[in-house]
Amino acid sequence: MRYIIFLIVLTLIGCTSPGKVELTNTFKVISEVNIEGGELAAEISAYDIETNRLFVSNNAMGNRVDIIDIKNPVTPTILDHILLKPWPDERLTINSLAVEGHLLAVSVSATNPQDEGYVFIFNTKDFSRLAELRVGAMPDMVGFTPDGKYIVTANEGEPNAAYTHDPEGSVSIIDVSNDFKVNTINFDEFENKREELVAQGFRIFGPNASFSEDIEPEYVAFSNDSKYAYVTLQENNGIAKFDIEAQLLVDIYPLGFKDFMLAGNEIDICDNDEIATNQWPIFGMYQPDALAFYNNGSENFIITANEGDGRYYEGYSETSRVNELTLDQQSFPESDKALTCDSLGRLIVTTTLGDTDGDGDFDQLYTFGTRSFSIWNAEDGKLVFDSQNMVEQDLIANSSFYDDKRSDDKGTEPESLIIGSVNATPILFVALERANALVTYDLTDPLHPEFLQVLETGIGPEGILFVSKENSPNGKSLLIVSSEVDGKIKLYQPQ
Repeated sequence: MRYIIFLIVLTLIGCTSPGKVELTNTFKVISEVNIEGGELAAEISAYDIETNRLFVSNNAMGNRVDIIDIKNPVTPTILDHILLKPWPDERLTINSLAVEGHLLAVSVSATNPQDEGYVFIFNTKDFSRLAELRVGAMPDMVGFTPDGKYIVTANEGEPNAAYTHDPEGSVSIIDVSNDFKVNTINFDEFENKREELVAQGFRIFGPNASFSEDIEPEYVAFSNDSKYAYVTLQENNGIAKFDIEAQLLVDIYPLGFKDFMLAGNEIDICDNDEIATNQWPIFGMYQPDALAFYNNGSENFIITANEGDGRYYEGYSETSRVNELTLDQQSFPESDKALTCDSLGRLIVTTTLGDTDGDGDFDQLYTFGTRSFSIWNAEDGKLVFDSQNMVEQDLIANSSFYDDKRSDDKGTEPESLIIGSVNATPILFVALERANALVTYDLTDPLHPEFLQVLETGIGPEGILFVSKENSPNGKSLLIVSSEVDGKIKLYQPQ
């Protein structure tokens, strides 16, 4: 899931009325940096406000982090790089970076990804290594709490290709002030709630896996007061809530399913026709990748990018096209006809759900992701808003970036998101991995987000980083978007 970074820096300006921001729609490249190594050379980045430096993972060149000075965004300069460990004695994969104060945290998978992973801590000023820590298997994301007291990793714990070794999914909490002491927490405490959670749309389905082994943490976000960490459990279709200081798992929110037969949920599921959205007798598993915590002054929310993801390994796969399945004739009376693109035939679905009566055919169909972003109540996990088909409709209406070839498989794939304040207006930025674009919304009313614009990105935007004008090198708000293909860092400003 981590690919090449394409970094876009956008300056966001202008205010036409109180609470309403007008964003410039046209941008020009003001500078470009070619990262050594090409593909996989620039994957994830973090920004240090004290030094105005970008720290960029470079998996193409081994276990290394490249350092770029952006004091003047028009003339960025590659300064140096940090080696995590000399290789080939141990070849690691950098998954994530985060910066707080003078500390850079880098999470990496071990040479054998099913083994315990690492977090390396460096000083951002002199690049000295301060700590080498062991955490759970495959730490997919690392982040600092807003107060800087803790570092938290979401340890995905994916199985090996043969599906003979499935390590526990876990969360590691690192106490910065206590000599970087690590406490890794699994999900065993909720084993006795398995049946209740599954009944509400949570998924536990891996072959021969325990509760903790089946769970795969993906992404972490924090409450503004640094008390709670919220962690997406993507393949499991849920969100976990941890009390950071108590270092306890306190809740799991099952996310349930989205009904694509409801008005407003129309989608395009055909990958070789003209773009056409329709209602379909299928359900979507939300399965968010990135999430963000948001407080509007009175309520706490979690906002998710509902990418969707399935398990497909040599030893086990849950994915199938509909035309490869036997469908129940009463539920799908047209299933005896050729399942071409004007029906459901090529849509990719899971085989783990849908045989409701256990007779071997599928009475319902469940696809990966919901092609939307959603807003949930942070206190109880209840859905308060879903963008329905707004993302694809706004994209189609305002750009030419929709990739119809992905219609049968998660559509535009909302991959990541972030919230930034621009002229006192909260803006939601949602990166669409398969559309090579980013959509933006005014979050002043979180129950009615207002579309603002489509921004073109690099190929396959993966991660986004917002830098407020107070912390940016030129006094203007900056958005840094990570994409997949070219190993370049591009900086943009309005024309």
